[in-house]
Amino acid sequence: MNKGIYLTIFFSLFTFTMVFAQETGFVSDTLTDDKYREDQFYLAVTFNLLLNRPEGMEQNGFSGGLHLGYIRDMPINKRRNLAIGLGAGYSMNTYNQNLLIGDSKTGDTTFEIIDSNRDYDKNWLSTYLVEFPLQLRWRTSTAKSNAFWRIYTGVQLSYIFAHKSNFQETGNQIINTDIPELERLKYAATFSFGYETFNFYFQYNLTPFFSAEAKTLDNQSIEINNFKLGLIFYIL
Repeated sequence: MNKGIYLTIFFSLFTFTMVFAQETGFVSDTLTDDKYREDQFYLAVTFNLLLNRPEGMEQNGFSGGLHLGYIRDMPINKRRNLAIGLGAGYSMNTYNQNLLIGDSKTGDTTFEIIDSNRDYDKNWLSTYLVEFPLQLRWRTSTAKSNAFWRIYTGVQLSYIFAHKSNFQETGNQIINTDIPELERLKYAATFSFGYETFNFYFQYNLTPFFSAEAKTLDNQSIEINNFKLGLIFYIL
């Protein structure tokens, strides 16, 4: 699926959420509490898929992510079941794949797709980010009930403050903690839905992993980006 399809899905879900929230009446307004809000800690576990990979690049092993943080809830309607959420958090992600990130003799970064016949022990890239989610939040909750349906959709700004690539084979190890081509500032579309504590979570990164200058040794552009899917747990 290309970026246009993902954006269409995202904005369709966004519109659906607003309409559904205004027209559906699961809970009586008599249960409204003018101080009720859904401030929440969150913890998400995701599987990270790399999209738009150059020819020959593959994921191998498990690529996962861990996200945790806090979101401040700001209701925007009388029933307080529709709100804006603004938060801050931390994320760490690992990508197991066959793109070796090294250095040339001149100090430039090199990107090499490892030949399938080459025997190596590991090759991964890890990133560590601070995240700032902004959400439109709809739920069927009230001040008297913490078992409810929810749909949260929005955008997320994040920044990679540290990263590390690690390639290892018999008698050789290449570690890189300074990749100038890595795009550190990221923005993504997010969507989660579920009941009570357990919820499905999706995130599509609109920013590519690397800048346009990043190319493989055979001059392929590396325009990979990331789609995450998993579970997110909200804790009041």
